[in-house]
Amino acid sequence: MQLISVNIGQERSIQKAKASGVTGIYKRPVNGPVQITHNGLSGDVICDVENHGGMDQAIYVYGAADYTWWSQALGRELAPGTFGENLTIDALESARFCIGDRLHIGTVTLEVTAPRIPCVTLAARMGDPSFVKRFRYAERPGLYCRVIREGYVTVGDRVSYEPFPGEIITAIEMFRDFYAPDLNEATIRRHLAAPIAIRDRAEKEERLRKLLAQK
Repeated sequence: MQLISVNIGQERSIQKAKASGVTGIYKRPVNGPVQITHNGLSGDVICDVENHGGMDQAIYVYGAADYTWWSQALGRELAPGTFGENLTIDALESARFCIGDRLHIGTVTLEVTAPRIPCVTLAARMGDPSFVKRFRYAERPGLYCRVIREGYVTVGDRVSYEPFPGEIITAIEMFRDFYAPDLNEATIRRHLAAPIAIRDRAEKEERLRKLLAQK
């Protein structure tokens, strides 16, 4: 795989989205080496900090293979950054990845923590009120990552993949669980055994607590 675009967004007003009226989803490709820290891409703006960003969702990755699918489905070409991702990677299909898988790019190491759950901001960005539903059923969510090793990335960098050696939870399994939660104790514990994002961990821990309280 190869890094084909590094994308940064600035605060911008947006209608028919979150109440704040501003977003950082409109990202544009940039040239030259870009620093990635534990908090994300240097110079990038995250406006909805309640649902996005943070150390467990510092970087959002989307794949050119998924873009190809969307371009065919929508009947138009989509430029890198359209989905608000920080890094666009050639040949990456997000549904194939597992939580805990690592991506080595330049001097940076990322670890997959969660799939992206679509919201009204994405629908507003795409100019389609029904796009949240389309994104759900397409099952091409992209990948949120935490930064294991800080450093710099540059367009053209080789991207190598390191599979997670522990309990396997696929990104698409986690994506589906958001819409149709599996309340089985064993399944919840499988999720908690993987290095999932803190927002998802808190939700799963609460789900498990309620389940155990019923026994």
